[in-house]
Amino acid sequence: MAQGHVETTEYDVVVLGAGPVGENVADRVRAAGLSCAVVESELIGGECSYWACMPSKALLRPVIARSDARKVPGLSAAVQGPLDAAAVLANRDAFTSHWKDDGQAAWLDGIGVRIYRGHGSLDGTRRVKVKGPEGERHVLTARHAVAVCTGTRAALPDLPGLTGARAWTSREATSAQSVPGRLIVVGGGVVATEMATAWQALGAQVTLLVRGSGLLPKMEPFCGELVAEALREAGADVRTGTSATSVSRSGDTVTVTLDDGSTLEAEELLIATGRAPRTDDIGLESVGITPGRYLDVDESCRVVGSDWLYAVGDANGRALLTHQGKYQARIAGAAIVARAQGVPLLETDRWGAHAATADHDAVTQVVFTDPEVASVGPSLAEAERSGRKVRAVDYDMGSVAGASLYAEGYRGKARMLVDPDREVLIGVTFAGPGAGELIQAAAIAVAGEVPIDRLWHAVPAYPTISEVWLRLLETYRG
Repeated sequence: MAQGHVETTEYDVVVLGAGPVGENVADRVRAAGLSCAVVESELIGGECSYWACMPSKALLRPVIARSDARKVPGLSAAVQGPLDAAAVLANRDAFTSHWKDDGQAAWLDGIGVRIYRGHGSLDGTRRVKVKGPEGERHVLTARHAVAVCTGTRAALPDLPGLTGARAWTSREATSAQSVPGRLIVVGGGVVATEMATAWQALGAQVTLLVRGSGLLPKMEPFCGELVAEALREAGADVRTGTSATSVSRSGDTVTVTLDDGSTLEAEELLIATGRAPRTDDIGLESVGITPGRYLDVDESCRVVGSDWLYAVGDANGRALLTHQGKYQARIAGAAIVARAQGVPLLETDRWGAHAATADHDAVTQVVFTDPEVASVGPSLAEAERSGRKVRAVDYDMGSVAGASLYAEGYRGKARMLVDPDREVLIGVTFAGPGAGELIQAAAIAVAGEVPIDRLWHAVPAYPTISEVWLRLLETYRG
């Protein structure tokens, strides 16, 4: 197409962003027979596929498997050596499809979704303009909906010297092609702890700088305590109550100055201090919305004050997790279809077909550290801050027979939060080896609001770690 020509095409739905969330919105509306186009400026498949969930877990899986094996008598002696870092990185590359999106693009094409490569931005009501990589231009109009699924980017602090320090963000941390000799990690959340776990095990000397009093501050305190303990045992230097005040780089060495005046040197520096919405350059001002912020949405993920604009996944700030974004996409897709079909009244009540209720009441999360941490629903502190009446029940997971078999010296803890008036669970947290595979049962109990009396009849198999459920219920009953 000539650069001066602008092609205008109409679709039922236009999606900005072809990550997992945008792909799922497109899939849902196409399944109902609506026409759909997606616009993507980077790789089809988004952050999760190439720079987040998949590569990070590919890096972490051998770390966790080796750690578990080292705690099994008869096997531990065989796995005392170092990881094969080159093989781990090669496997990570395979899981990212070597940063090529042919397969995901073919899938969208196979379900009849038109892909527009380039930068997309709103251009007034139900209009999206696209500037392609060769300067070609398109205008897309939407009969029913435009869905903003542009996700988030790493948020960098205002740290003197950071601009020229060539610091890693989560992208570089998950895609690096070699193991640095020394790595400084600034932050104490999920990205910081997971990447500290991975690179320390792969051979880097990791120093973790945490401004607060502990790791994983949004989760139960025992989670961060167990992870910090394991990181230190692995050889990492974990410093809490410590802040970086400036950064500089000279050649292959980066220097970080701390708030006590001391300095640290390393080959690489990872800044893992949060995320920011990618909504600053998508034309929100053309529809009267301030750019650069999370978009306010209703329960169906439709932007407040609009009858056609949706913000799904990280763009709305409700729950910055891939699986929650995909869940929102299923809800939003169903709502878009229902409104397009003229359904007079949508099911937007709590747990309704067009309400993303789990974003409030049943958010699941797994942190793939050693040990793993998994949760659904609020922490005790969050529940108390919201004014909810709650009773917390704790249990030492290491005392369960299945845990003892799983790993010698198993260390872990479980916490169950109960609404004592309704006698249903509102939150569950597990911290310990294998915790990630326990959390779906908890999610079902929380989202299903299964009464404690009925859970008593959900008999866990013996001897498995899941027997912790019986112990929690026994502790609650007294």
